[in-house]
Amino acid sequence: QVQLVESGGGSVQAGGSLRLSCAALGYTYSNNFMGWFRQAPGQEREWIAAIYTSVGFTYYADSVKGRFTISQDNAKNTLYLQMNSLKPEDTAMYYCAAGRRGDYRKYAAYNYWGQGTQVTVSS
Repeated sequence: QVQLVESGGGSVQAGGSLRLSCAALGYTYSNNFMGWFRQAPGQEREWIAAIYTSVGFTYYADSVKGRFTISQDNAKNTLYLQMNSLKPEDTAMYYCAAGRRGDYRKYAAYNYWGQGTQVTVSS
């Protein structure tokens, strides 16, 4: 059983930074990937970043490239999302997810999801 627990969300002004954490319980890092998604009210869940946990390769959506950084601490079984230069349009519920196969940009590739953490960016 895999449990993902996000933390680190909050309210920040535009231009500020936040770091989200995702603690993975019962998850093994071998030939798998983890990702971050976000969902704003009335919108579909959007993939924003992914990392292949065994090799550390990272990928980003254009909307966050250059501002967000996904990383992992294997010793702590924790995934991070460092968010800099935040914009009001980054306001959303942020979810971490774990997947084994498929397209890491697609919702269907992920088997496990956290409960989400809210990020609100004010102008």
